[in-house]
Amino acid sequence: MNQNFLDVIVVGAGISGIGAGAHFNTNCPNKSYLIFEGRENFGGTWDLFKYPGIRSDSDMHTLGYSFKPWNHRKSIATGPLIMDYLKETIDEYNLDEKIKYSHHVESANWDESECLWEVKVLNKKTSEKFIYKSKFLYMCAGYYRYSSGHEPDFQGSNDFNGQIVHPQKWPESLNYEDKRVVVIGSGATAATIVPEIAKKAKLVTMLQRSPTYYVSRPDEDKVALFLQKFLPKRFVYKLIRFRNVYLQQLLFKRVRAFPKKAKKFLIDEVRKELPDFDVDKHFVPNYNPWEQRLCLVPNSDLFESIKNKSATVVTDHIEKFEENGVRVKSGELIEADIIVTATGLVLQNFGGIDISVNNKLVNVSDTMTYKSLMYSDIPNFVNSFGYINASWTLKADLTSTFICRLINFMDKNGFNAACPKKPENVGETFDWLTGYSSGYIQRSLHLHPKQGDKKPWVNYQDYIRDWIDVKFSKLEDGNLVFSKN
Repeated sequence: MNQNFLDVIVVGAGISGIGAGAHFNTNCPNKSYLIFEGRENFGGTWDLFKYPGIRSDSDMHTLGYSFKPWNHRKSIATGPLIMDYLKETIDEYNLDEKIKYSHHVESANWDESECLWEVKVLNKKTSEKFIYKSKFLYMCAGYYRYSSGHEPDFQGSNDFNGQIVHPQKWPESLNYEDKRVVVIGSGATAATIVPEIAKKAKLVTMLQRSPTYYVSRPDEDKVALFLQKFLPKRFVYKLIRFRNVYLQQLLFKRVRAFPKKAKKFLIDEVRKELPDFDVDKHFVPNYNPWEQRLCLVPNSDLFESIKNKSATVVTDHIEKFEENGVRVKSGELIEADIIVTATGLVLQNFGGIDISVNNKLVNVSDTMTYKSLMYSDIPNFVNSFGYINASWTLKADLTSTFICRLINFMDKNGFNAACPKKPENVGETFDWLTGYSSGYIQRSLHLHPKQGDKKPWVNYQDYIRDWIDVKFSKLEDGNLVFSKN
């Protein structure tokens, strides 16, 4: 195997990994690094998913990078527009030479004797294997399994005469024009697919086991567009970004503090959208707002498709698939030519890569999160994991800021290793994400690290608090232990 040395290895060339490269070029310009991407293209989520209408479910003033303004009219952007934005970032920061496509990271082991990571990489095109050694390992591989999503085993699925499609493996040639389509699920993916394919399909039925909260808003930010007529775009971007972050955090905290009032408000808004629909049955969830992520409905498109009867909603449990559709427990047969199983993701840690310390495989569930970006007893290792209650990139930006600050601090002080060590006074441990009932989270809680009952071992899910902490907190805090081995 060929051996190479780097200061940092970044895993993943999605929105987090590309942002990481820009941060390194700006804040650690003398450090050598490469970004290994197992797929043949950049973009991660935005390149993987090809289903109709793929778009952001966060505004681009916060899903965009802190260092690169989003200048398109659409604040809620389509997948292709986001890919264009990422390509611009790659070009502006000369990242093409840093990204190694079709390079799959198989495993990584921290060697304490050398204070280095030994990373095994497979070139998928040539089948050649490499060993890279690096001081830091920065995981930007996302939070879910790319090979396949969550696909429940529905009884009778082999009996269905039509096509069954999971959004994560959407065939671009799929013809749904004048077809009857059943979309199983009511989360963000289903809420995107249903109104889009309803434009051509004969009828689209959103089949849900239980309702979801929806929030309608325009896909353009009129305040931002107005201010851009008079003020520099970069200034307007920062201003709107600050406003949106503040409002997101305020809304989240008020909703959590007053769930009954929030629930009534959200449901009343849906009643205004659908005055002649059975809102109580199909749009009143059995949980409080923000126990699961709120689903965005740009320009009321989902509600419009229901009003014009190109789409409808059925709330019931699936009994089985039959030749001509889906039989639900109430006895009704929902006829279908195509079934779309928008049944969610499968979460995994670190892109499924085996992580070891001194040749001992790390069981992530035995660790505790440090500032929700490092892990107890894993040295020189940082993982990018975004927010559940806000835009992913907000946390990715902060995480890249942190690792750059940490690297520069260690250089200045002659440290070779930084390892979070949980002190004895950290009491009760909690799940990685508390208070969230989404199925994809609940299915994977046993895989993730724990969190403690005091700072910095708490996963706050609070951008403003994290921003202050990452920018200004003391790195030598007694929890992050440095060494000069």
